[in-house]
Amino acid sequence: MKFRLWMATLAVIAAAAVGAGAYAWQPSIDALPDRPVPTDNPALLAQGARIAAQGDCMVCHTSAHGKPYAGGLPLKTPFGTIYSTNITPDTATGIGSWSLAAFERAMHSGVSRDGHLLYPAFPYAHFTRMTQEDVGALYAYLMARTPAESRPPENELVFPLGFRPLVAGWNLLFLQRGPLPAPATPQSAEWLRGQYLVEGAGHCAACHTPMNMLGAEKSGQAFAGNLIDGWEAPPLNALASKSPRPWTREQLAAYLRTGLSSEHGAASGPMRPVTQHMADVPEDDVRAIATYILALDTKAPAPSASTTPAPAPAVATAGQRVDSGAALFAGACAGCHAATAPMGTIGERPSLALSTAINADSARNAIRTVLGGNPWNGSTAAHFMPPFADALSDAQIAEVLTYVRASSTKRPPWPDLEKDVAHIRNEASPK
Repeated sequence: MKFRLWMATLAVIAAAAVGAGAYAWQPSIDALPDRPVPTDNPALLAQGARIAAQGDCMVCHTSAHGKPYAGGLPLKTPFGTIYSTNITPDTATGIGSWSLAAFERAMHSGVSRDGHLLYPAFPYAHFTRMTQEDVGALYAYLMARTPAESRPPENELVFPLGFRPLVAGWNLLFLQRGPLPAPATPQSAEWLRGQYLVEGAGHCAACHTPMNMLGAEKSGQAFAGNLIDGWEAPPLNALASKSPRPWTREQLAAYLRTGLSSEHGAASGPMRPVTQHMADVPEDDVRAIATYILALDTKAPAPSASTTPAPAPAVATAGQRVDSGAALFAGACAGCHAATAPMGTIGERPSLALSTAINADSARNAIRTVLGGNPWNGSTAAHFMPPFADALSDAQIAEVLTYVRASSTKRPPWPDLEKDVAHIRNEASPK
C-alpha cells in the first residue's frame, strides 16, 4: 500500500512539474470589502436551495456537531484526511469575502479565491459541468445563509501531498473543464436533464465509480461501484441487470426522494443523507435522474409489471449455522422482517428476498446494517432499524446473515462470514 502511494505521489509530482508553469500558480481574486447583501429574490433563492440539495452541499460541509455549511467534516482518502471547508458567508473563516467570480472559479476549475488549488475531494471535476446560471444561484443561496465562524482542522495528508501545487498534475491528467459534450445519439429532454444533474451537481460518479491510484475515477469504469466510508456504493450501471427485481423509474425515484423502495430496500450509510436532501429536489428532476441512471445499464431486462414479492427459496441446507440463525432471526428480526410482520404487510417494508444488500456479492453492507442499524433521525418507522453491535456477537451475526441469505435468496453463501463481521466491526468502531 505504501509503495502504491509513493508511486502515485511520484506520478503526481511528475505531472505537476510538467504543468506547474501553466496551472500550479493561479492569481488571487480580490476579497470583497464586506459580505454581499443577501438577495431578496425568492425565485433565485429557491433555485439555489434546489441546487444545494442536488449537490448534497450540507452533507459534506457540516461536521457531526457543527453548524450547517460551516465545514470541518473529515473526508477519509487513501492519501490522508481532508477536512471540508466553511462555505457560510462568514468573512473571516468562510466565503463571505468571495465574489461571484471567485466562487465560479472554485466550482469550475478547483481554484480558491486566494489562488491556491483545491483538492479534488471537492468534486469540481463534476461541478465544472454546471451552468453559470446554476452556479450563480447556488452562490446567492449560500450568501443568504447564517454566517458561522468556524475554521476546520488542518488536513492530514501523507508527505508531500500537502503541497497544493502538486494538484496541478492531477488537473492536467483528469480535469476536463466545461459543459458536457453532446451525446452521440439524440436523447429525450428528460434524459438530457438527468445527465446534467447526475454528471454535474449530483456528482454521483464520485461515489459510484472505482478510483485509480491517483484518486481519480477509473477511465472506462464510470458508475461501476466503489467502496465509500466502509460501505459499498453499488454499480449504477447494473441496477436493472443485477438486482433481484429490475429497478423501475418509479421505484428509483421513490427511493431517491424517500430513502425507501418497496421492492429493493432502505437507504443506509452514506446514501441515507443523500436521500434526505433529495426530498427537497423537484419530482421532475428526480425522475430525470432516475431515467438517466437506468439508461446506464445496457443489459437491463424488459421491465416487469409485477409488484408482488419474489418467492423465497427453500432452505436447501439445514446445517447448524442455518438452524442457529433461524432461531436468532425469530427472536431478534422476525418482528419486522418476517413475511407476515406488520412492517411488511402494512408499512411496505421490502421483503428480504428483494433486498439489494442480502442479494449482493459481498456481505459488507448487510453486516454494516446489522451492526449499526438505521438511525431514527426523525425518519418514518419504515426506515428505522436498531443496531445489534452490542446485542449480538460476531458469530451470531454471521449465523443470522447465513440464515437470511439461505432462506431469502438463491445466491450462494457468503464465505468467511464470521471473519468479515469481525473485520468490519473493528473497521466501523470509533478510533
